[in-house]
Amino acid sequence: MIKKILVPTDFSSQAESALKVAAQIAKKNDCQIYLLHILEMPVHLVDLMSSGASAPAPEAIFFMKQTHKKFEEVMASDYLQGLEIIETVSFEDVLHGIMDSCKKNDIDMIIMGSHGSSGFEELFIGSNAEKVVRTSEKPVLVIKEDCDIFNVNDIVYATNFDDEDKPSLIAAHEFAKQLNAKLHLLWINTANSFKTTSETEEKMNLMIADLPIDNYTLNIYNDINVEKGILNFANSVDAGLIGISTHGRKGLSHFINGSLGEDVVNHAKRPVLTFKI
Repeated sequence: MIKKILVPTDFSSQAESALKVAAQIAKKNDCQIYLLHILEMPVHLVDLMSSGASAPAPEAIFFMKQTHKKFEEVMASDYLQGLEIIETVSFEDVLHGIMDSCKKNDIDMIIMGSHGSSGFEELFIGSNAEKVVRTSEKPVLVIKEDCDIFNVNDIVYATNFDDEDKPSLIAAHEFAKQLNAKLHLLWINTANSFKTTSETEEKMNLMIADLPIDNYTLNIYNDINVEKGILNFANSVDAGLIGISTHGRKGLSHFINGSLGEDVVNHAKRPVLTFKI
């Protein structure tokens, strides 16, 4: 059950799109929204404020006033009226600020905006959404542009149909039920990991046999790699959302192997919901 939603904001248009989706979900489920701004200040100012100094530096006061003004502008938005919004500020980096806020406030879901990344930026830096997806123990819904989340009729959930993915699949099904959407369970067949249709169908049916799910379809799709298969199948059914689980690889393992969930988040134009295995 979703009761507390964290929405990181840098007051950009992408962050506003995420907040609009969070507002839609909050109104349907009577949720609290924690609106988090990462206040990036020079290190010496952060150290001064964290030391408990009785008189913050003028520069710090200026940054805080600017942030407060932006919060006021956001809170005046019509789509937030009637909702419980808790404004929070973190002086940590983006990733640690979000993760610490999740733990401190017992967050159920993160909804964040992203413009994705590509080329050298993707390889060496990565988007903030990608870093959060890699790290978060909570589901992360990544929004690229304004959308009516409750007008989503079809959700694609890509899975390898292994037992370890059962909890994530059940969570994806529950989210689909909230949206009154059909869930399309998807296996991607590639040349490097080819399985016959009969093998795949047997694995599918064995995995879902004892799961409490309904309103779903089983699908096998062939493509040159898994990521392209997910994106192309989602296009073919005009899915409103893509769901996927992630192992959250870190460090050298992530650099060598990458992460399918992060790649889909970066390259999909439609919303992506990730679950940590």
